[in-house]
Amino acid sequence: MDALLVGADRLGNIPDILDDFGIRIAAHVSGRDTSHQRSSALPAGIGMVILSTDFLGHNVMQRFREAANREGVMFVCCRRSTCAPQKALGQRIGDKCRSCPDAAKCRK
Repeated sequence: MDALLVGADRLGNIPDILDDFGIRIAAHVSGRDTSHQRSSALPAGIGMVILSTDFLGHNVMQRFREAANREGVMFVCCRRSTCAPQKALGQRIGDKCRSCPDAAKCRK
């Protein structure tokens, strides 16, 4: 699944964590640019929006959440740390992964 990551200036080990869930970062927006507060168009083919809450203003977060809801795309809010994305994704898509027929291919 391709994801849009909003927030976090540096990705660090986030791509590795997401890879464990079969998620690839298709686009990354830092959220610091003031234009991000006005425009929140999601790239084509995005299946998930991940909002890094500790590096993101409320207006930017609200815009991208509304865009995800409007387009029927799943979104996850979490802090930028090692365990926060794992926990949030486990709660959000963990059950779906276990019941998916391709779960063995997605998860390592």
